[in-house]
Amino acid sequence: MVLSIFTGFDLPIDSLGITGSEIPYQSVVFLIFGTCIFLIQIRRSSRRWFALTLVNKINQFQWNKPVSQSRKRRVLTYNFIEAGVMIFLGIGLLCISFKTIIPATVYFIFSIDAIIFSIYGKNKFRVGLSTKAILIGDREIILIYFTGLRKISIHQQTIFFDYIENLQLTFPINCIEESNLKEFFDSLESVIDKDRVFLHNIKP
Repeated sequence: MVLSIFTGFDLPIDSLGITGSEIPYQSVVFLIFGTCIFLIQIRRSSRRWFALTLVNKINQFQWNKPVSQSRKRRVLTYNFIEAGVMIFLGIGLLCISFKTIIPATVYFIFSIDAIIFSIYGKNKFRVGLSTKAILIGDREIILIYFTGLRKISIHQQTIFFDYIENLQLTFPINCIEESNLKEFFDSLESVIDKDRVFLHNIKP
């Protein structure tokens, strides 16, 4: 983004004794920039599409319910904000310099991806609990494995999962509708090996 400003407005770079338009290999730099953005975004997009597909295989889970309405609204809001920001960045890059066509196009592509994901997934965002893990599939993938688990506890609106070697993962309780919480915790207790995992105050 900074490079596009210097090249687009032909600003002087005193430390190099040149102006923005004289920066060498501009096309290559913007190509590399666009490729980096693409790789980051495609990894993120593929992970959340995969999680959404997996969590909707309901018969593979011991317990599986839609996320809470409050979380769904928050996810949709953040997704549309994210799409808007990427559209703004793409337009901004093109307005500054047409040489930024590659990174701008990448932003446009993934803004469309975010919008499609939101529209398609708004009734498919779910939380699933199997004998091996807990999975949330919505804006982000949240995966809590039970392998190596040593302790489960609750503090305020968060479930803490403590593992060997001081690893700790967290799970937001408010992603589950309050009416489904008892069923969720009963299912969680049923799949946990109580001889190996200490359950501390795991009722909300």
